[in-house]
Amino acid sequence: MLKPKLLMLDEPSLGLMPVMVDQVFEILTQLKKTGLTILLVEQNVQESLELADYAYVLQTGRVVLEGTGHDVLQQDMVRKAYLGM
Repeated sequence: MLKPKLLMLDEPSLGLMPVMVDQVFEILTQLKKTGLTILLVEQNVQESLELADYAYVLQTGRVVLEGTGHDVLQQDMVRKAYLGM
């Protein structure tokens, strides 16, 4: 495929050993830098929100929180529920 405009990924790190997860997110970071739009559904909350320009948090199919990746990462709900903080 030449010069795609959108890359959609569903749980690309699922089942991978940690070193491979790091590689996946390094590649996604590089792709983002090229200007490629990435739609990512991911269980790895910390890495995903650090990568995201904009994020949605879903619970039972409903959007319960949205904002920039940085802002969502700072929310108490996210920190408690997904990061154990």
